This record gives sequence, structure tokens and C-alpha cells, in this order.
Amino acid sequence: MTRSLPHPVLLPVIVAGALILGACGSDSSSSDSPDSSDSPDLDGHEFLSTSVEDYDLVEGTEIRLGFTDGSLSANAGCNSMGGDYVVDGDTLEVGAMFSTEMGCEPAMMDQDTWLAEFLTSSPTASLDDDVLVLEGDGTTINMLDRETANPERPIEGTLWVVDGIVANEGVSTVPGGATASITITDGTAAVGTGCNAASTSVEVTDTTLTFSPMAVTLMACPPDETALQDAV
Repeated sequence: MTRSLPHPVLLPVIVAGALILGACGSDSSSSDSPDSSDSPDLDGHEFLSTSVEDYDLVEGTEIRLGFTDGSLSANAGCNSMGGDYVVDGDTLEVGAMFSTEMGCEPAMMDQDTWLAEFLTSSPTASLDDDVLVLEGDGTTINMLDRETANPERPIEGTLWVVDGIVANEGVSTVPGGATASITITDGTAAVGTGCNAASTSVEVTDTTLTFSPMAVTLMACPPDETALQDAV
């Protein structure tokens, strides 16, 4: 299910303006014609936030933006959002955004709303190699191309750390101070549940991981770590 976010519909205005200028300004050498070469080329790239100024992200979350064929995808740790976009000079113009309706912690829902409002406020965008900087209304989001910040890694031989829990159409962050992880090597999974250690065999395919019953140590755990262990 998706919902529309109540933000200004900017994209149709920009498109209409471009059509009017095209009809009236046939002289391509006119100084009033926009120079598209000055616009950062975001298409085909995905960016992850490295820092945010003037807004405190929920601990353990990051902003993820993807740009594909005029469509923007956005995620700040809870719902997936999206909308049409154009880059006009150094300004990112985003149309009315849609969003999934997963239930999340209030702070994460607020973060979704903040990001949608920021993206539809016509922030400036500057791209220097693989570094994207968005600025608007006193807020700056510094981002790095995902291929640099978080390149693709093989399933086996990589330490994977749990950074969120999805259950009953809701998303929650990992309790503070608790860490759960998994490493798969030669068909065997070594699992840190957040409190105890576990191991099991696992079948790896291109799309699924199938685990056998786990052998788990039985150390008593604090409530938060027990909840994380149960989820794992």
C-alpha cells in the first residue's frame, strides 16, 4: 500500500515552464537559455549519507537516495519513498512523493516526513566525483556514491551485522548496545544473536538463505538483547 505525502507538486510546474521557454525562445544562443552542462548528472547513481548538518538522524540510520530515468527513490530507515525529479542548473526539483505505509518508531516516522519535506523544498545539488551535497533551508546532507561507500560484497566470507528488524509490517532499530551478526563460510553460519553464540548449516542460492536448526549457547541475557536474539 502506498500513500501520497502532502508536499508541493513542483515537477509539473518545472516541465510546463520548460515547454513555454522552448516555444518562445527558439534562439539557442540566448543567454536566457539554461545550460544543462552545469547540472550534475545524478541518473543511474545511488547515494548514501555520510553526515547531515542541522538535523540529527535516528541512531543507526542513514539516508539512501537513488536516481533512475527521472525517478527518485528515497529511504531514511523506515518507509520507501519516491517521486519524479529534474535537475535545473544546480537545483533538485522533486514532484509530489509517494510512500509505503510501514509502521515504525515515531522518531523514524518523523525522519521520513523531514526527508520528504527537504527533498521537495528545491535544495541545491552539487556533485564532485562521487560526493553529492544537497543544501536547503540551513540543512546540508553530505552523501557518497553507494559503489564507493558500500560496494557489493559476496554473501560468503563477509561479516553481516543486523541494523534493523522488520516484523508485522513494522521496522524497528537494533537496541542500543546490542549487536547481532552472521558470517557464512563453506555452508556453515556462525551467528551472534546479540547475546549468545550459535551455529548452523546454511544453503545459499542466488535469492535465498535456508538455515538448519541452530545450536545456541544458553547464557542469560538482558531484556533488549533477548528481544534481538529472538528476532534473529
